[in-house]
Amino acid sequence: MTGATGSASPIAVVWLGRVAYRDAWALQRRLVDARVAGDIPDHLLVLEHEAVLTLGRQADESHVLATPRELRRRGIEVLRVERGGEVTYHGPGQLVAYPILRLGDRGVLIRPLVRALEEAMIETCAALGVRATRREGHPGCWIVEEGGQRPPRKIGALGIRVERGVTYHGIALNIAPDLRDFELIDACGLPGVISTSIAEEVGRSAEPPNTDVVRRAAEVFAGVFGRAMGADLEWLLGPVGQGEPNGLDGMPAGNDGTPVGNDGTPVGNDSMPVGLDGMPVGNDGTPVGNDGTPVGLA
Repeated sequence: MTGATGSASPIAVVWLGRVAYRDAWALQRRLVDARVAGDIPDHLLVLEHEAVLTLGRQADESHVLATPRELRRRGIEVLRVERGGEVTYHGPGQLVAYPILRLGDRGVLIRPLVRALEEAMIETCAALGVRATRREGHPGCWIVEEGGQRPPRKIGALGIRVERGVTYHGIALNIAPDLRDFELIDACGLPGVISTSIAEEVGRSAEPPNTDVVRRAAEVFAGVFGRAMGADLEWLLGPVGQGEPNGLDGMPAGNDGTPVGNDGTPVGNDSMPVGLDGMPVGNDGTPVGNDGTPVGLA
């Protein structure tokens, strides 16, 4: 728990599927304006991106190791954005989560929010069979083995922006991306840092990125984040797939897909979250069998 003392109003969660970075960036800014005005509730956007590199507002471009020619050849854009932090890679197979929260309404400061996001990444990893942790002085999510037999490996990145009291940007958790793409950068500005993924850690790195797998991880992540924030979740109709689908403005939607206001009835998510292998998981994110008994990742 973050120790929030403000409103316990629900957080609206929207699964966007795979979205181009520029589209999701523009969406976040529209939602920040709407949240500042009080036109919408707090939101959590969960999605994945096409391949892109983003630089924090004060990031050092020298941490982009690939040449402009190589990036053009691979169709990878480099964008400087408002968040803190250094260079980050986004791409297929990676869970991205953007919390659009008016912190004052929840009585939450930035540090507890960061801890809640880190906790949600750590617990998502645990639900999918990987033991992750925090690393002092290095925000995000890490694999750190006792005894130091292997160097620390980064599995999740974090960078937040607060504007007019509302947060945006967020986290990126490596579910099953192509880890070769991380060779394009010093991830998070750390030369020599090793990037890893859940698929890599459980021996499934040969499997191609899969948006359905990212969606399953998003369900676990959102559940843990909601509990860490002391808030209920309301899953809304969300677009899935490419392009500019209905609902990309982030407004709540009814059964017919028509946007509704704060007093409208959102659509719940009736499906049971499942792990990388499609196995159902319990309320705490732990994989469970048909009888509800926790089980390991197959």
